[in-house]
Amino acid sequence: MKPHPDTAELERLFPYIREYQALASKHGIGDIFQDNGGKLLQLLLITGLKGAGSREGNDARDEAGNEYELKSVNTLLTQSFSTHHHMNPTIIAKYRQVDWVFAIYEGIELQAIYRMKPSGIDPYFTKWETKWHESGGEDINNPKIPVKFVVEHGELIFSKPV
Repeated sequence: MKPHPDTAELERLFPYIREYQALASKHGIGDIFQDNGGKLLQLLLITGLKGAGSREGNDARDEAGNEYELKSVNTLLTQSFSTHHHMNPTIIAKYRQVDWVFAIYEGIELQAIYRMKPSGIDPYFTKWETKWHESGGEDINNPKIPVKFVVEHGELIFSKPV
């Protein structure tokens, strides 16, 4: 095998990537290349939230201890936010206890951040609960929340400078 000519460019850029990872590590993000780590860091820094540092439970909290569910989407790939791979009444009950923060990206470029109270998302929670009960208690695989719904009903808290 022979290295690609762009290997030299990657080697030139890698010290900056290491700096980015060091900043992320300072905020509890172990790998900027996994689980949207790089985007999560940006979202935490812009909102002033602190990451939970765990894959269990809610994603972040503010200085007052309020917890948040964080979601991001790349609109070049899809027009809806993913939720949970095993949606069921227990998860929905957890989701109904916290505000949600939605980050909208085009590729790696952050476009906007919206905040929603759980009451604003309730039409989806109710729909998912109904579906779960009608299916005989079968977990729902990753139901989605459309970007359009978030933009129409959420509170804009950040917008990309023009």
